[in-house]
Amino acid sequence: MEQRLLVISPVRNEAAHIEVVARAMAAQTRPVDRWVVVDDGSDDGTAEILRGLASELPFLRLHTDPGCGAEEPPVKDRLAAAAAPRAFNRGLHSVDWQSFTHVAKLDGDTELPPNYFEELLGRFGATPLLGLAGGTRCELEGDRRRMEIVPTRHHVPGALKCYSLQCFVAIGGMVERLGWDTIDEVTARMRGFETRTFPELVAVHHRMWGSADGILRGRARHGRCAYIVHYPLPWVALRALKTSRMRPWGLSGMAYLGGYLGAGLRSVPRVEDPAFRTFIRGELRSRARTAVNVRRPGMLARHGA
Repeated sequence: MEQRLLVISPVRNEAAHIEVVARAMAAQTRPVDRWVVVDDGSDDGTAEILRGLASELPFLRLHTDPGCGAEEPPVKDRLAAAAAPRAFNRGLHSVDWQSFTHVAKLDGDTELPPNYFEELLGRFGATPLLGLAGGTRCELEGDRRRMEIVPTRHHVPGALKCYSLQCFVAIGGMVERLGWDTIDEVTARMRGFETRTFPELVAVHHRMWGSADGILRGRARHGRCAYIVHYPLPWVALRALKTSRMRPWGLSGMAYLGGYLGAGLRSVPRVEDPAFRTFIRGELRSRARTAVNVRRPGMLARHGA
């Protein structure tokens, strides 16, 4: 069956980056079949730039509607408010999405290498059970690359998600809530699909990963996400210790744990499906056993066993 690729990009105030991202899309060795860019209430000229690009890039469609960017009440943390998946779904339903074989999400600040979709769709073709996959990102700091941290090879960063149509339908699409980018991949594995990040497919992230204040807000948001998807408190406490070694040191771990505990105190709604809770906690136990078994040979060697 011939592969057909739909890419959706929710964007807000990406005037500084969107043309570079669009030129990278145009340079793909495997051209996209449709790229829907959803302008989510930009006020920096992003929509005007996209209209100009759409006149020369036949695969690009700009989507706006009166609801874009209209939150009531206004929110400081759009990621916590799930603005991106809401915009994604507006773009999805603006086209006949079920006529495509693959549906991808691409952030508007992420420049792809020319062979990105050719390589990624090749992996889907070679692995029938692969349901969700993507690459990784880096920031350029002079001659150095600062790589995005991906905790496991089964986690696919939210900026670079690509789903097979069968997987996307099986998981019920993209949910509009904090934690969507963990909920989707766990549900995919529950449904029998593989999820995978390919670290050799490296895109360039053009927006800096945040100031100290933004970083702490992000750590707290990740803690709330851990609560929503039923991570147990002992696992979160260990994760907080690990996070405390990231900048800003100490405060990062406190923010992560505080986000988790705060969500519990406020009784933030969690994923309702009991099977989801059982499955994700089983995965965490398996990861913990694997980590112990990996360390044990080294410990025995150090003690002369």
